Amino acid sequence: MQILEFVSPLERRSEPRVTLSPSQQKAADGILLGLERGDYAILQDHDSDGKTTVLDYVHRELGGVRIGIRDFLSKLSAYEPIALEEAFLHLVEAKLAEADVVIVDDLHRVKDVVESCDYPCKHLFSAVIAALVEKAATMRKKMVFATDDAPVAIANRAHAWFITDFATVDYEVICSAYLDPAVSRRLDFAEIHRFAPSLNAHQLLKAAVWLSHEPGVDTPRFLEYLSTHNLVSNVEIEEVDPVDWNDLKGVDDVVRALEAKIALPFENRELAAELNLKPKRGVLLAGPPGTGKTTIGRALAHRLKGKFFLIDGTAIAGSNDFYASVNRVFAAAKRNAPSVVFIDDADVIFQSEGGEPGLYRYLLTKLDGLESASAGRVCVMMTAMEPSNLPAAILRSGRVELWLETRLPDQAARSAIFHEKLSALPPPLCLADVDALASASRRLTGADLKSAVEDGKLLFAHDKATGKPTRAPERYFLEAMETIRENRRKYGKRKPAQLTEAVPVGFNVE
Repeated sequence: MQILEFVSPLERRSEPRVTLSPSQQKAADGILLGLERGDYAILQDHDSDGKTTVLDYVHRELGGVRIGIRDFLSKLSAYEPIALEEAFLHLVEAKLAEADVVIVDDLHRVKDVVESCDYPCKHLFSAVIAALVEKAATMRKKMVFATDDAPVAIANRAHAWFITDFATVDYEVICSAYLDPAVSRRLDFAEIHRFAPSLNAHQLLKAAVWLSHEPGVDTPRFLEYLSTHNLVSNVEIEEVDPVDWNDLKGVDDVVRALEAKIALPFENRELAAELNLKPKRGVLLAGPPGTGKTTIGRALAHRLKGKFFLIDGTAIAGSNDFYASVNRVFAAAKRNAPSVVFIDDADVIFQSEGGEPGLYRYLLTKLDGLESASAGRVCVMMTAMEPSNLPAAILRSGRVELWLETRLPDQAARSAIFHEKLSALPPPLCLADVDALASASRRLTGADLKSAVEDGKLLFAHDKATGKPTRAPERYFLEAMETIRENRRKYGKRKPAQLTEAVPVGFNVE
C-alpha cells in the first residue's frame, strides 16, 4: 500500500514532513471508502493512536469543514451553562450548511463535558446527535466522527474504523519523521516494539522529538527514555527497601523458578524474542508470615522498575474507588507489558469481602481479561499466608500457572542470615556465636531473625548507655529471640482484624 504524505498541525509548527503509519493509513482508507458507500463514518482507536492525525488526512482528501473541542468551547461562551447541547447542535448545524462533509473530532470530549458531574440534562446529548444525523441525511451531507465511545444514534448508521494496535513498522514511520535519518537507521525498532508494544502515537512522537536533540542516540538510550518517561509504575521505587534475591535465604528453588519463569522473559529480550518466551501469567507465593514473600515483591519492584504494579490492602481499605483503582493498575500493566501486577497478602484482601462485595469476582474478570494475546505478557503474582482462604475460582487451573512455597529458614539459612546481619555490626556484636544463634532460632522466620538482631542491638545499647556490665554478645540476641517467642505464644492465636480501615498491608508506597 502506498503511504501518502501530508502535514498535520503539529508538523506545521515543527516543520518535518511526515507520513501516516500503516495502521493509520488503513484507518484513513477505511474512512474514505466508508464515505463512498455511505453517509457516515466513525474513527476510533484504543489509546491516542492518532485520530486527529488521520482526520487531518481525510480533511485534505475530501475538503469540507472540521469541528473540534476548541470550536465547541468557543461556541459555548455565548450560551448559558444549562445549554451545552444547544450550543453543540447550533455549531454543527451551521457547519452542515457550509459544506458537504462535516468532520467532528473529539466527540467523546464534548460528550464528557456535557454529561459530567451533576448536569441536569445528561441524556439529552444522545437526542441531539440523533437529530443532527437525521438533518445531515435530509440535506444529503456526509459526516465523520472521531470518538472513543460512539453514541448509539451514530453507531447504528455509520461504518466504524479502528486504528489498530501499532506494529514495528508504525513505530518506525512515526519516529522517523522527527529523527535524523542516520539515527533512524541505527535504531532497532523491532527491539523497541518488543520492549514496549503498546505505546500510542503521542508517546512515540514525544520520545522522538526529545531524542532528536541527541545525535548519538541508539536503541539502549531509546529504551532508557521509555523506561523513565512512559513506563510508569504505581510504586515509587525510591521508597522501597533496596533488596534483591540475595536477601532471601533458604528458598533457592523459589528464586531459581522466579529467575527462569519471570525475570528471564523480561530481561533477556533477544532470547525471549527468539523462543517467544512469556512470563507465567499467574503466580502464587504461599508461605507463613515473615518468610520472604513481600521481599520478593520488593526485589521485583527494583528489578522491573516501571513494569511493576502493586495492589495491596491499602488499595481497598476505606476506599470507594477500588474498582477504578484496580482497573487503572491493570490498564497500565497491559500498556507496559511485559509487566507484573503484584497482589500482596491476597488472602487477607479477600477476607475483607464483607466490606467490599464482589471484590474477588471483579478481580476474576480482570484476570480473565489477561488471556488475550495482547495482554499475554502480564504476570499476576499473588502472595498468601493461607491459600485455603483464597476463593477457589482464583486458584483454578489456568489462572495460577506457577505455585511456589516460601518456608521457614533451615539451619544453614539461619546461619547465613545471622552471619550477614552481624558482620555489618561493630565489635563486640559482630563476634557473637553465629552457630549458637542459628541452633537456638528454630521455627523463627527470616523476619523474626532480622527483628532479633535489631532488638539485640537495642538491649546491648541500653546496657552500655546505663553503665551496666555487658554480656556475651550472643546473649542479647538470644534474649531478643525469647521475647519474640513469648509474644507469639501470647498473641499468635488471636484472629487478625478485618480490613475495615486503611491499614497498610504488604509494602505500601505513598
